[in-house]
Amino acid sequence: MKLENALKLLREVPDFPRPGVVFRDLTPVLANPDALRAVVDGLQDDIHPDTQVVAAIEARGFLLGAPLGYGWRYGVVPLRKPGKLPSVADRVSYDLEYGTAELELPADAISPGQHVVIVDDVLATGGTAEAACTLVERAGAIVTGISVVLEITALGGRGRLAGRNVSALLAV
Repeated sequence: MKLENALKLLREVPDFPRPGVVFRDLTPVLANPDALRAVVDGLQDDIHPDTQVVAAIEARGFLLGAPLGYGWRYGVVPLRKPGKLPSVADRVSYDLEYGTAELELPADAISPGQHVVIVDDVLATGGTAEAACTLVERAGAIVTGISVVLEITALGGRGRLAGRNVSALLAV
């Protein structure tokens, strides 16, 4: 399946999780094996060749980071919500377009000097991606880029990530 056809499967859900928010649902893409392959391959196309590890953001980033890691032999490190890890190296709080959240880095998962790509489904305000970069860099690693399926340009997330290599398969 061509990437453009796979991306047409994205579904918009109005007023979720709050009134006025339009949730971009990746489920139809993930449920279609050809679409999933097209999206994962599309993400890989923009990942820097020095990359060693995928830092996959909870939760939908996990669904993209794992096949990237398997298919191209990267390590995969989950960046988790609080209370999910038995041993935490670091934690960062950040703002969302509809609230606040935190991410945690598992202990001993990323080594100083490793080259890490941040992977998630959507770039909105940029808070989550910025927090992920902070965690990776405070561990002494190098962020090679931020790769997402969808960028919601009106929310200005890319501006928050100035100077970073940001790639999105689709911008709306």
